[in-house]
Amino acid sequence: MEQHIFPYNFKITQEDRNLLNGHRSLLIWFTGLSGSGKSTVADALEQKLNSEKIRTIILDGDNIRGRLCKGLDFSAEARSENVRRVAETANLLLQSGVVVLASFVSPYKKDREYVEKTIKPNIFVEVYMNTSLEICKKRDQKGLYKMAEKGEIKNLTGVNAPYEAPENADIEITENDSAEEAVAKIYLEIKDQLELK
Repeated sequence: MEQHIFPYNFKITQEDRNLLNGHRSLLIWFTGLSGSGKSTVADALEQKLNSEKIRTIILDGDNIRGRLCKGLDFSAEARSENVRRVAETANLLLQSGVVVLASFVSPYKKDREYVEKTIKPNIFVEVYMNTSLEICKKRDQKGLYKMAEKGEIKNLTGVNAPYEAPENADIEITENDSAEEAVAKIYLEIKDQLELK
């Protein structure tokens, strides 16, 4: 069936949309354990970017799993499929000229590499939320870690499923950084990349 697919070459390009928006599109990918602060920092960063008149959208793990990735479990295969779908969605959104903030545990290095390859030549900024498991457990608003330790949840990253930490993330945020400090670090890194050349 794929041999019968013929993509149409539309006249308005991503570059045209970037010009209309007044900034370049890029993907900011937040990765880290559950409770590491991904969504909190993504939300705060979006507010900062919005105040700078930069068009954004957030793709968040729990929100996406309730809709686009509904029905996927937390096996290694399903996690990879979850990230694949998000990468393709992000790619479409980048073509619209917006800045995409994606907040996903995304525990496997190969999946994060897939995201970067999928969105090229767009800009991929990897933000590693380097928060210890102990702190994540203390922040456990959803009760996931307690349930995993009781055996009620299988494949929870950090407890009974692995997390492959980024070796060379573009930005590393630690548990000692406040949300405001994290936003300042990320904004400093991406500011020049947002500017139209």
